[in-house]
This record gives sequence, structure tokens and C-alpha cells, in this order.
Amino acid sequence: MEKQFTETQRFYVEPKITLVGAGPGDPDLISVKGVKALKSADVIIYDALVDEALLNYAPKEATRVYVGNPSGDENFSQATVNQLMVDYALNFGHVVRLKGGDLFVFGRGYEELDYAASYSIETAIVPGISSAISVPGIQGIPVTHKGDSDSLWILSGTDSAGNLNKEIANAALSKATVVVLLGFEQLAHIVNMYKNIGKGRLPVAVIQNGSMKNEKIAVGLVNTIEEVVIEVGIDNTGPVLLVFGQTVALHNKFCSILSFLEEK
Repeated sequence: MEKQFTETQRFYVEPKITLVGAGPGDPDLISVKGVKALKSADVIIYDALVDEALLNYAPKEATRVYVGNPSGDENFSQATVNQLMVDYALNFGHVVRLKGGDLFVFGRGYEELDYAASYSIETAIVPGISSAISVPGIQGIPVTHKGDSDSLWILSGTDSAGNLNKEIANAALSKATVVVLLGFEQLAHIVNMYKNIGKGRLPVAVIQNGSMKNEKIAVGLVNTIEEVVIEVGIDNTGPVLLVFGQTVALHNKFCSILSFLEEK
């Protein structure tokens, strides 16, 4: 993994860090600007939500550093990632920090940006397509739609302590589309939350591995979605996104799914 540079070469290294959002999963959904950053990288630091096909854009001699993600078996703490990013930049030059989705939607991008700034390292930002909007969209579910939803809530399923995010209760009371990231393990609690306020017939979609070849989707009602998730085979082995709201009824299979559920 380590490159060997002479002291003269090290002296002329110009450190730079570019934070690049890779998008929801499909490697074709990265931006042109993101690809350009990869092509000029000396080091790429990437996580588990990044398709490794994107690494092919980088020069062959570029160092590739996998840092996993917080929920995986092989992972690095955020503090470790921050330090790796800075160390590689100071020693080798241009570091591309490649992250799934968008950098600033539960991506902890600002923490990395702020850490680089503490070393006075030049930084650049390349936004990514957020899964919160694109993954439902790929399935034909708009997060806003005239007459159904004029606003959108994007929430994490848990708070910083790992407990159910209490803000979901406020979102559930609204007519907005509610997208929950990192919330699959909280699905039962969120479903009960909606049931308790009389929204058992609200449409729901649960999407796993959005935009990827192994994508799965469960569509139903709050009252039935847990059963549908089991039938479809969605689990916690890949990123899962929850969508609560009337716009889910616009999914092309919703009418047939609803008829089937009502017949049972």
C-alpha cells in the first residue's frame, strides 16, 4: 500500500484533498467532475458504499485505501479516517476521499473538511447524488408531487446515541414525504409510531441496495409493510431506505399490491 518516494520528491508534494460523493451505488451515477478528480488522484480513500469499479478511473499507480464503514466488520473510526486522509495528503499529494451518496447528507463530510482545514490543506468539494431523493426516484416514486406532498423530511433512523430518532415522530404528523436513512433496524418502532397516530393505511416503500443490480423493493401500507419486507427478503446486509408518504402510491405496482393485500 505504501509508496516509496525520495526525500526530494516528498519536498515538492503539494497536499490537496478532494471530497467526492459517489452517488447512491450505481457507478454510472457519479458526476463528471468526480471522475476528473479520480483521474488526478495520488491516493483514494473509499468506503464500503462505493462500487469499486469507480477505482478504475484512477491512475494505476494511485494508492487505494479501503476504510469500510461504521456498521461493517472491517472498518476504521472517523478519527482514524481523518488522520489517514491528512497523512496521505501531506506525504503523497492529491487525496480523493470517495464516499457513498452525498457528502453532507449523513455522510460526515464536513467533519473531514474541517479536519483538513486544521492542517491548512487545500480542499475541494464534489457533491454526490443523494440516495434520499434518487433511490425513490429510480423506482418511480417522487419525493414531492402536487396534491400529494409539498415537502420532504430526510432523517436518520437513529440519533447520535444509537436510539430511535425522536424527530421522526414530528415528521410522521406532517403530510410530507418522510425518507429515513440508516433506519432499517428501527422499522418496527417507526411503523408502530405511524399506527399510533392513525396512519396505518399510509403507503410505504422499503428499498435495499437502491440503484444497484441487487436492488430490492417492498411496497405496501404501514399496516402490512413488515410482512412484505419479509416476503421480499430485505435484510440488513446492505443499505436500506424507508419512504413513508402518499407519493409511494404512485409506484407502478402499488395498485396491484394494495389489491392483493386487501384480499388477504
